[in-house]
Amino acid sequence: MSTVQSTANQRQFAKFDLVRLLSSVFDPIKGKRICILIDLPDLALAKDCAFLKDPSLKIQAKAHEHFYLGLKNGALEALGATGGEMFAYPPTGGSNLDLPDRCVDLQGNEQSLEKDVYSKYDIVLCISTFSATAPLTEFAKQYGFRGATMHGLNDIILNSGLAVDYNDVSRDAEKLRLSMTRAEWVEIDFVVHGGEEMTVRLQLDGQEAQKSHGLCHGEKPDIANLPAGEVYFVPTGAEGHFPLKYEDGTLGKLTVTGGRIVGAELIAGDQATIDAHNAKLADDPMTGVLGELGFGTQVLPVSGADIQDEKVLGTCHLATGRDDHLGGHITPALFKKRANATHDDILFAPHKTPNFDIKQARMSRNGVIEVLIEHFQPMKYLRDALAS
Repeated sequence: MSTVQSTANQRQFAKFDLVRLLSSVFDPIKGKRICILIDLPDLALAKDCAFLKDPSLKIQAKAHEHFYLGLKNGALEALGATGGEMFAYPPTGGSNLDLPDRCVDLQGNEQSLEKDVYSKYDIVLCISTFSATAPLTEFAKQYGFRGATMHGLNDIILNSGLAVDYNDVSRDAEKLRLSMTRAEWVEIDFVVHGGEEMTVRLQLDGQEAQKSHGLCHGEKPDIANLPAGEVYFVPTGAEGHFPLKYEDGTLGKLTVTGGRIVGAELIAGDQATIDAHNAKLADDPMTGVLGELGFGTQVLPVSGADIQDEKVLGTCHLATGRDDHLGGHITPALFKKRANATHDDILFAPHKTPNFDIKQARMSRNGVIEVLIEHFQPMKYLRDALAS
């Protein structure tokens, strides 16, 4: 276990407080109308909260307990806000895929997300199985609301990543953003257990670094992805190789050229998994485009959910697919099938990828090479930036 993670596990977090969370993320919040969205495999389960009887729907149960009941039992009054209604929509089936319009309220009444939610609420909280940040960002711009997405919610996230003051998170993210902005490129060296080494270079071309910092202040439409805490770029190109641990545990070596993954080779595991990935890349090449490079900025415990674990200082991640919500140009319309237009994070962290290590991650900025990470540890350059 890394020193950063050990520190996180020893750190004492304040108890989850819905009023503190919402008041720090959304300012102003007084007088605003708030609602909650969840996804359900069968919308009939929304009526009278029947989903609470299904033990597999843990995310939705926590949304009900900590957010719906939290708002109803005092948080709305404390915030000076109104609303508190909950709506359910069918699962999208993938990260950041288009949201359906159909939804129901907790009485089982058919509703429309566009007509009954986006156009009538000021703040939308989406607590779901799959991330909805990209589609909600587009709807926020269209309808003028603010919001937060919190997919994969669990107890660890509630009591650490959502139990912080996001003004503090934002300050740290800005310190690291300033230390990395306008980099020319970032290179990441990997060592697979067994000895094979590989490197991928992400071309950044001096772009302004962005931050996911959790604050949606003011009246401008915006969506926070919580827990927040990262600095990220939209790569302009990429070359090289990097390892990928697939969901079934198979380990592959990915070849990147022209800014996208063009092929996978088996290192260990199931060849059929590699073959399926190669078939998808051949059928819809946009699925291999690298649309994000991100670095965690917070000291947090491992939650088992990438939405928090990619925010841990000392980790980094890539993402394939759509990046329009990050300021990129990859939209769902560019994919052969809209069902392929996901934004899928590839997290490099010791608990997630124990079969390989980050030997070093470094950047070139103003022609000077700075070491950012070694063996999942933030190096002096990043530590000094945080201490400034």
